[in-house]
Amino acid sequence: NFTYCPATGLAKGNEQSEFAGWAFPFPGVFLMEEFISQDEESEIVELMDQDDWKPSQSGRKKQDYGPKVNFKKQRLRAGSFTGLPSFSKKLVAQMKACPVLGGFFPVEQCNLDYMPERGSAIDPHFDDWWLWGERLVSLNLLSNTVLSMSCDSEDSIQLFPTFSEENREFSPPGSLTQTPACRNSGKEGINCILSPRLVPRKEVTVGIPLPPRSLVVLQGEARYQWKHAIHRRHIQRRRICVTFRELSAEFSAGGEHEELGKELLEIALSFQGRPV
Repeated sequence: NFTYCPATGLAKGNEQSEFAGWAFPFPGVFLMEEFISQDEESEIVELMDQDDWKPSQSGRKKQDYGPKVNFKKQRLRAGSFTGLPSFSKKLVAQMKACPVLGGFFPVEQCNLDYMPERGSAIDPHFDDWWLWGERLVSLNLLSNTVLSMSCDSEDSIQLFPTFSEENREFSPPGSLTQTPACRNSGKEGINCILSPRLVPRKEVTVGIPLPPRSLVVLQGEARYQWKHAIHRRHIQRRRICVTFRELSAEFSAGGEHEELGKELLEIALSFQGRPV
């Protein structure tokens, strides 16, 4: 019922919903359109399709480049992991130009293939944070989709009326309360109060539109407080998602498993990998 606006960082109520005219800040999302060119996109997909796609859950297919992990028992080893694929070396280098990706060193890459014929989707979920770090980075290829954000929290969100530059007014109607001084003076805006609105987080869903070749980064609140999903209705034709994950503090410098983290990162950034 809300759509994320990259230009303002706001989640704005959709016109057809009860939240039309309302908005709230939605921090933790960075979106860069046209991160790669169409030629680069075609080349990457062609290289991916030279390897096998393994069946995955909910109508998806996948290619994994990463260590062998048992998240339930919190066990980790290199296994047959030989690094990220060679074509990702250029992608990782390009990421360094993004303002939110300073010091981002991916240790895992997962390619997911979505097709409407297979009913491909992924349910609302959090990515693990025992092993994976602050930033989740995904490259959207081949078609438009929507990353759907939802929250189970009982906390409330404070909504604010949005301002239309075209009409030079706030909406929705009734969101402005005039004080007596404002009414008596005949002046507009000086003593008018914006009336916020409180709604439970669990009643709010935020769609992040992802054009082809766009790069999205989730961190902070968007990473740890909001679940993310791809719904079946948002897969209209073949779509490939390339997700990169960094190590958590536990496996980074000064962490309990720093040495294992170093070993895995060295393997990952050799860029000699095949799907495991």
